[in-house]
Amino acid sequence: MTPQVLGKLKAVEARYEALTGLISDAAVQADPQTYRTHTKELAEIQDLVDRFREYTRVQQSVTEARELAAAGDAEMAALAAEEMKTLDAQADSLEQEMQRLLVPRDPNDDRNVVLEIRAGTGGDEAALFASDLFRMYSRFAERRKWQMEVLSVNQTGVGGIKEVIATVVGKGAYRFMKHESGVHRVQRVPATEASGRIHTSTSTVAVLPEAEDVEIHIDPKDLRIDTFCSSGPGGQSVNTTYSAVRVTHLPTGLVVSQQDEKSQIKNRQKALKVLRYRLHEIEIRKQQEAIAKERRGQVGTGERSEKIRTYNFKENRITDHRINFTLHQLAYVLDGDLDELIAQLEERALSDKLREATEA
Repeated sequence: MTPQVLGKLKAVEARYEALTGLISDAAVQADPQTYRTHTKELAEIQDLVDRFREYTRVQQSVTEARELAAAGDAEMAALAAEEMKTLDAQADSLEQEMQRLLVPRDPNDDRNVVLEIRAGTGGDEAALFASDLFRMYSRFAERRKWQMEVLSVNQTGVGGIKEVIATVVGKGAYRFMKHESGVHRVQRVPATEASGRIHTSTSTVAVLPEAEDVEIHIDPKDLRIDTFCSSGPGGQSVNTTYSAVRVTHLPTGLVVSQQDEKSQIKNRQKALKVLRYRLHEIEIRKQQEAIAKERRGQVGTGERSEKIRTYNFKENRITDHRINFTLHQLAYVLDGDLDELIAQLEERALSDKLREATEA
């Protein structure tokens, strides 16, 4: 354990003891608001303090076992050495727990996800790669028994996807997918490339926590809703009823069109869902920009234009540039086996947040 982490833990324990004294004070007990504030803070650090005190007891036992091993005979030394192995394992486990408890929990971690994938540079090949990414996340969701619903999709004639918006519903969806946002780059020989030349294309992925109605209030007076006949490729009429819906959010100028369903009501519901997500995205961007200005030593802007990962088909390689981590299991990853990548990203994020928490 680093001196910084140990110092932070001692400070938290000292705060715990101070709070324990405060809530026993008659003046504090006579003030309900102050009493609730202190008891709430006490409850928030209770688990961390319990683990730290247990860790301290284990470390003391380790010291005693070492002294016993040094002072005793060979048989006693062997017993002490065996006990130290068990105690060291307990200490390591407690240390990992404390590190996680020290890091402020992301309040969005348990939320469902809105997944947006858009083809970037590279024409048809970028759209095909966007389709590959959508399948990858669909398979990942299946592996975790999550539910995915497509809200909007714009496909190309060659089997690619220009843009797709979907919801992912499942426990911990945002926690496991939040690091996927950014530009994903592919290097491969397109099926249409006769000379065998490798092309580089990109697609953009955005992962947003699902917005709740209480967070994004949409005043009906701020909406203009138009209906029109759905149409297919080339303007061919799909139906003669006005089932397609276009929703314009007047304060921001955002426009959302929806025509996937035959029912106007269903198209309207989907369009309002997409609008709510986009308004929520605007709010998240504002928050991220404010945090980025204040965060010390931050590298990058957090914008989608940053390349985060490369998928190289010739080398069977996938590299995440943020953590300089490479796997030579491209087929497995594209089939939804993202666990190792996500574990590495979570470990780095935890390390960074722990450093921030202990330096604060």
